[in-house]
Amino acid sequence: MSKHQANGDLPDRVPVHLAIIMDGNGRWARERGLPRLAGHRAGTENLRRIIRACVEFGIKILTIYAFSTENWGRPESEVRGLLSILEQVIDRELDELHQQGVQLRHLGRLEGISPELQRKVRQAIELTKNNDRLILNVAFNYGGRDEILQAVRRMLADKVRPEDVTDELMSSYLYTAGLPDPDLIIRTSGELRVSNFLIWQAAYAEFYATPVYWPDFDKEELRKALIHYSRRERRFGVLKPETT
Repeated sequence: MSKHQANGDLPDRVPVHLAIIMDGNGRWARERGLPRLAGHRAGTENLRRIIRACVEFGIKILTIYAFSTENWGRPESEVRGLLSILEQVIDRELDELHQQGVQLRHLGRLEGISPELQRKVRQAIELTKNNDRLILNVAFNYGGRDEILQAVRRMLADKVRPEDVTDELMSSYLYTAGLPDPDLIIRTSGELRVSNFLIWQAAYAEFYATPVYWPDFDKEELRKALIHYSRRERRFGVLKPETT
């Protein structure tokens, strides 16, 4: 069986770095008469399937938007539930992710999270730091504007001279330092905004929106997004010369 047949006619050109805004868990649950946390749990279960699909499709970096700095404004019960889900995911999935060669990284702040959960996050990062099959960036307690502010503050603390500030230097102070910018950003649930996600890094990323809620965004939906991406011509703000 050929590579194309095995992967459902997946095009050869896939993004190196895929980022996903996992949206629609609450609406998915409401349409089924379930509490919002049931939707978040279903979304978490789906993440396992998408990680596996990314590995199969040859994607090297996956960044997921799990919890924004603005999400602290949600009802306290929902916030507690989300934090509990994160802890349960680490407890239940870490060994399997490690065995699959997934390297876990955290984008965002650990402040505001319980000391025990902070310890588990750091432990997961340390355990998987040498894995290289897939880098999984989990943006948790993350905000794009806050990331840029923190980067500027660190540059000021390091006494960086204004004339030394370049795109490359700025990138080196971000949470994604050392990684290429995302090639493709997918947002589920039909919303058409980036919601403070990877503001600097997404400057020239392709954007793909689908009405499918995150818990239903399966391998086939991912394949559709990748095919759509492969048909686009990425110009990075530059027009290619016309051929005669």
